[in-house]
Amino acid sequence: MRTRENRTISVPATLVRGGTSKCWLFDVADIHGRGASLEDVLVTAFGSRDRSQIDGVGGATSTTSKAAIVAHSYEPGVDIDYTFGQVGVGVERVEWGSNCGNCATAVGLYAIHSGLVRPRGDHTRVRMRNTNSGSRIDAVVATPGSEFVPTGDAVVPGVALPGVAVGLEFIDPVGAGALLPTGRAVDPLGPEDTPATLVDAGAPAALLDAPSVGLTGSESVAEFAQRLPGLLPLRREAAIRMGLSTPEQPVDHAVPKLGVIGPPRDYTTTAGQRVTAAEFDVSVRMVSMHAPHPVIGLTSMVAVAAAATAPGSTVHRYTAAGRRIRIGTAAGVVSAVLDLDTSGRLTGVTLNRSARVIARADIFVPAARSEPAIAR
Repeated sequence: MRTRENRTISVPATLVRGGTSKCWLFDVADIHGRGASLEDVLVTAFGSRDRSQIDGVGGATSTTSKAAIVAHSYEPGVDIDYTFGQVGVGVERVEWGSNCGNCATAVGLYAIHSGLVRPRGDHTRVRMRNTNSGSRIDAVVATPGSEFVPTGDAVVPGVALPGVAVGLEFIDPVGAGALLPTGRAVDPLGPEDTPATLVDAGAPAALLDAPSVGLTGSESVAEFAQRLPGLLPLRREAAIRMGLSTPEQPVDHAVPKLGVIGPPRDYTTTAGQRVTAAEFDVSVRMVSMHAPHPVIGLTSMVAVAAAATAPGSTVHRYTAAGRRIRIGTAAGVVSAVLDLDTSGRLTGVTLNRSARVIARADIFVPAARSEPAIAR
């Protein structure tokens, strides 16, 4: 067997579960200046050349193929800057066009674990800026006795074991832009004029009315997957209407987010637990990188919560936003707390999450691609 020798670089990294995602976190000083582009390093480290990611550290799903580059921030009032990358699965590409709330949860815990932020009291506030979107997020991390703790007792739907409690606060999630980019609470999409709310808060999202596409919003992941191919063309149309793409361009896989919204109804979670309609306010099934999300992404949660404040939206028709909205997902019920000013404008969204540091490692990354081995 003949092979070609290649130089290998070693990149320090930390694997952290944040919410319902796993994220490899890199200190900016450890990953830049490696003789290759950042994107090349990540797709090679994750093994993105095949869908199994068998030759890398990726987990072969959208929720386990994520990275963030973390740095001390020099912005006044900000502790940490982080850049999120959605690393391709079977595609040699990293998408930089969106934020990830679950990875933000991981970054908050990592900042204390790595010493970038010193713990202060029983709860330490880590002030973060996402460089992809410019958005501000604070992570309030449990640090009992002013110490980092490796685990805790906070649980979230979709994760079997508890972790460290992290409160994630999205500050002014709408920002200087418009909550409804088209200026309408509902836009008709596709040949059937499917009602959809196109919202930009947390992340751009297209929220379809579930009954209008023959769904309830309480489908199992497998049931939702069967219907997904018919919904993706509506996502493309939404991207064009929101100014995220043009008819001639391919649409980014990460944004806009796509989801279906329905009224509360009894259903069974992925883990087999029965949930009654009285336990939540609205049914939601979301898409992540062209596949059903097993729970819901945090930026999607912010988008749903924000849409609930818009009269006539696909969310508002089922639940008018108060100070809290309870969302029924395939894995269970998750809640968002809304901060509203006196005019009813959304000024913040808080989500209760958990995180856990899983590993610290040196990832060995081939510095140049090798030719396939030739059997003799």
